Amino acid sequence: MAKRKKKVGLPPGSIIFTGNQKVEKVLLHYLQYDSEQFKEDTFDNHSELILANDDESIVDWYDIRGLHDTGLIETLGKQFQVHPLILEDVVDTHQRPKYEEYPKGVFLIVHAIHFDADKVEISKEQVGIYFRKGLILSFQESDTDLFEPVRKRVQMGRGRIRQRGADYLAYALIDTLVDNYFEVMNRVEEVIESIEDSILLSEGHHAKERIHGLKKELMVIRKSIAPLREAISRFSRAESPFIEESSTVYIRDLYDHTIQVMDVVESYRDMLNGLQDLYLSEISFRMNQVMQVLTIITTIFVPLSFLAGLYGMNFEFIPELKFRYGYFVLLGVMLLIFIGSLIYFRRKKWF
Repeated sequence: MAKRKKKVGLPPGSIIFTGNQKVEKVLLHYLQYDSEQFKEDTFDNHSELILANDDESIVDWYDIRGLHDTGLIETLGKQFQVHPLILEDVVDTHQRPKYEEYPKGVFLIVHAIHFDADKVEISKEQVGIYFRKGLILSFQESDTDLFEPVRKRVQMGRGRIRQRGADYLAYALIDTLVDNYFEVMNRVEEVIESIEDSILLSEGHHAKERIHGLKKELMVIRKSIAPLREAISRFSRAESPFIEESSTVYIRDLYDHTIQVMDVVESYRDMLNGLQDLYLSEISFRMNQVMQVLTIITTIFVPLSFLAGLYGMNFEFIPELKFRYGYFVLLGVMLLIFIGSLIYFRRKKWF
């Protein structure tokens, strides 16, 4: 948050990186294609930047991995006439998912999420996507290639992606990130099932902490997917000249996917609430079992304690005290009371 305070008082469009540096060297992956040709290259120095062509039928895709090099971001902005407010949002990694239209292009922010099943932690990464006719810029915080599936489709010419423009490529990139939400939710489901199994097997000593932690992580996903749903809704209804009408049907399908993810998140939160109730019920059940055993033991020893206390009184004239086998008779009576009580409790199904 300290880096965000540096922006206080600065004019709009100030390019100030507010995140944590996740890469040592910023990489720029360049990819150019149309239905017939394909070219690819990678750079780590913006002075070697390949400039986009003027042919809008050819798509130029610049994928920047690492956002701390504000000089590179500013150079790209000037080269491709990107609005300063877009560049400001790109390097401000605390933005919420959104969709914005500008006179020279369309800009979206999406959160990519990652799940560590061992630590039960969700981490998120901000991804910025700017596109117009024949050009798309994508900005990733880390050096992980989030768009590898799309890149392979372009390289191999599979599907319709090579026949479409930059708007369809932007859809494909966002669709990949949304699909990853489903993969994360599948892994979350596995953790929920493991918690449930541990509770039912009476091994869930840390179930309460795991349930609470997972509920907090689901809130992180919800805070990412809820504004993303709104952004994709605006994307699907946009009438921008940079979005082909043929692409809107795919964008609407993407919007349906975001709704599905939201529904899954809500259902998993309900499942965790159910597990919390199950955990408390199991604790109560085990406590009741313990109390049942203790009650039975107490009930059995009440008459035995009475007899022991009766013959332990310090009165001189107790007739049975002079009986030669009185001690053994008393032990026998106690044993009969003990066995009789067990038989009676068993017939009543109290244990």
